Amino acid sequence: MKNILVTGGAGFIGSAFVRHMVQTYPHYTIVVFDKLTYAGNLDNLLPVHDEPNYRFVRGDIADAQAVRRALEEYQIDAIVNFAAESHVDRSIMNSHAFLETDVIGVYVLLEQARQLGIKRFHQVSTDEVYGWIAEGAFKETDPLQPNNPYSAAKAGGEMMVRAYHVTHGMHTTVTRGSNTYGPYQYPEKMMSLFITEAIDDRPLPVYGDGKQVRDWLYVDDHARAIDLVLHVGAPGEVYNVGGENEHHNIDVTRRILRLLGKPESLIRFVADRPGHDRRYALDCTKIKALGWQRNDDFESLLAQTVAWYRQNEWWWRKIKTGEYLEYYKQQYAQRLAEAKSQ
Repeated sequence: MKNILVTGGAGFIGSAFVRHMVQTYPHYTIVVFDKLTYAGNLDNLLPVHDEPNYRFVRGDIADAQAVRRALEEYQIDAIVNFAAESHVDRSIMNSHAFLETDVIGVYVLLEQARQLGIKRFHQVSTDEVYGWIAEGAFKETDPLQPNNPYSAAKAGGEMMVRAYHVTHGMHTTVTRGSNTYGPYQYPEKMMSLFITEAIDDRPLPVYGDGKQVRDWLYVDDHARAIDLVLHVGAPGEVYNVGGENEHHNIDVTRRILRLLGKPESLIRFVADRPGHDRRYALDCTKIKALGWQRNDDFESLLAQTVAWYRQNEWWWRKIKTGEYLEYYKQQYAQRLAEAKSQ
């Protein structure tokens, strides 16, 4: 591999991967292909903007002609697909965009890659395709049982990747990552939302009883895992990437407040999300066999994450305007009006 197209590379996890790859492999050309929807942000790529092996192309993965032009112009020999509509709450409000990008877009990428004989295709997926598990941890061979439109669309994209491997012999790999956190995360996801809201002493809308369990994975660990699977993952295989840091949502919320020196009276228990998965957990034996290890210091990495948002208000304050405020009002205004305090 010499020239890698990273679709969705201006997003949260995608940009972390791009920063890692540009700096780790100076002999590669890393081409970001991103539509720059609301969650795509070129500020995420400022640390590598002037690097000689970084390029940017604005485009939609569902646009076959735009994809083809980028693949040919930069003589791409590997694709890593992060491009996705990725927020469960938005998928419940309106599912169409999720199907367009997470299923049709994946098909377009695969078909153009097949036609051009591109060597490798890696699909970035999510642990949510499994549904939720009361005890134990999901293995890669467990059935997919998505419970919301976002995870259903991601599962559909995965199945298309599998089909192109089996039918056309393409070298494909998939990673299913757990809840990822860290710098540059669009402030609609729980951790980035709660940190930025708490900084401004605004109420934190905790769904239901807050006892949902999530497995937290630091974004740089996630990026390294994808790098590893891209290079040495077996064709047609799926790899779980988990933080192995299981915590109740309410406990993470309280940790955030303590780190910011804010009172727990900011917590509001609001009406739960429809079909809210109760617990995620991943068995990571398979990727560890490739040599991947995560940073297991959740407390330290959480503190670093909180500190980053405190120190980089320039990044998130300009995001939380316009469309963002309309979404926030639609999603939380009624819930907060009816909420119960901590």
